[in-house]
Amino acid sequence: MLVNPQWFEASLAAVFGLLIGSFLNVVIYRLPKMMERQWAAECAEMSGSPQAVGEPFNLMLPRSRCPHCGHQIHWYENVPVISYVFLRGGCSACKAPISLRYPVVEVVSGGLFFLCAWRWGASATGLAWCTFSATLLALAVIDWDTTLLPDDLTLPLLWLGLIAAAMKWTPVSLNASLWGAVGGYLSLWMVYWAFKLVTGKEGMGYGDFKLFAALGAWFGWQALIPMILLASVIGAIVGIAMKFTTGLREGGYVPFGPFLAGAGFTALFFGADTLRQAVGL
Repeated sequence: MLVNPQWFEASLAAVFGLLIGSFLNVVIYRLPKMMERQWAAECAEMSGSPQAVGEPFNLMLPRSRCPHCGHQIHWYENVPVISYVFLRGGCSACKAPISLRYPVVEVVSGGLFFLCAWRWGASATGLAWCTFSATLLALAVIDWDTTLLPDDLTLPLLWLGLIAAAMKWTPVSLNASLWGAVGGYLSLWMVYWAFKLVTGKEGMGYGDFKLFAALGAWFGWQALIPMILLASVIGAIVGIAMKFTTGLREGGYVPFGPFLAGAGFTALFFGADTLRQAVGL
């Protein structure tokens, strides 16, 4: 019996997505800590204080270990999803629970890769959208955890969106992509300063501007209004729900990046035209 090529390509992409999801868990955990270490080193340098030299800490070193007992995780304990099931959600050494979010991120990543390959096949377009999905997923989780949207992720996502438009890997023209990036950044930048002038407070961070600019680069300026409306409505609903369930963190804020990411995923799988029609544009 012949294997359906579409199923084969999508399934292969899903397996690759699971592996990428495992790496995304590393990025989600370590990248904010790497940023904090860099800031601390810069502050120490400016103040003339001696800088403490510790072990290397990046996306590759040190090797993953249990945060409770320090047990170094072997390769067979780090197989996406499967290891979590066989370990029954706990460390093999001390049995401390492992967060369910690790396999969830892996499964979501695998699912996104499957959908991208199913729709665009093994092509440059499919690879571009897989890269978009993985980066956006990492940004959403990092922002939810830390309210940080690292330039190391937002800026490459922005540039890749422009490159994808120029190479015709997306249905967006380079002109629409360019003005989408400009409009995405400036729109939230103006909202930020209007809010700050009126209230004296900062309503969002510069990372939100860059993320919205990246979404504009991928989907074009025409998609900006429906995406920001969708992100704002969902963000408001979640924020109100968290307020009534006392789920708000200290300061009473809700990061906006995950909702921008949600709007981006919606535009990816339902199409920017569908979003525009949904809001009457």
